[in-house]
Amino acid sequence: MPHSLEERLGYRFRDPRLLRQALIHSSYWNEHRGVSPASNERLEFLGDAVLELASSRYLYEKYPDYPEGKLSRLRSQSVCEPSLAACARRLRLGEELRLGRGETASGGAARDSLLSDCLEAVIGAMYLDAGFTETEQFVRREVMDYTVDAGLFDDAKTRLQEQVQSEGVREISYRTVQETGPEHRKTFTVDVFLDDRYAGRGSGHSKKAAEQAAAAEALRLLSPAENSDTKG
Repeated sequence: MPHSLEERLGYRFRDPRLLRQALIHSSYWNEHRGVSPASNERLEFLGDAVLELASSRYLYEKYPDYPEGKLSRLRSQSVCEPSLAACARRLRLGEELRLGRGETASGGAARDSLLSDCLEAVIGAMYLDAGFTETEQFVRREVMDYTVDAGLFDDAKTRLQEQVQSEGVREISYRTVQETGPEHRKTFTVDVFLDDRYAGRGSGHSKKAAEQAAAAEALRLLSPAENSDTKG
């Protein structure tokens, strides 16, 4: 594993095998089963739980006057797929993510759902390697400080609507163009149109998440200079 990724993460793994596994998508593992004991799916499961706790504590401390409902909304928005994918792009995880031939051909390394899953797997690997304290520091530094300070937790669909209405767009529509994966973990791909003009594409494990990802992509394309940081 090249040290450059660990330098970007700001963390050096004691057991590099954990980081390698965090970067192996199930599509790659199915084609190269000898490369690792498993894909990154179990690490993603663990990382999701660690991320929820670390982000909850961050928001609890940062906003001492906020009620439970507002904290919950902030948490769900600050660690949603588009925000996590933006963090993954800053860390250039897509360059290291190992994908099967089909996922590679379809541009999986740029897809929000795969990037956010990979980041969660890295968090899970870090937790196994170092425990909660160091992992929480990483989450605070590389996820929460960025998503909160950059305002990425704002509702992308609402921000897109506000921006394009001021430019004379009459209608925003979201169209599901693909559903893949097993029933218990489908990935939805959604295109967003401004009037009849294609404006962006997003994917997620629910239609709502995919629509948010598509809106976030449309915002990036509409304001490339302003949103350049989200592309890493």
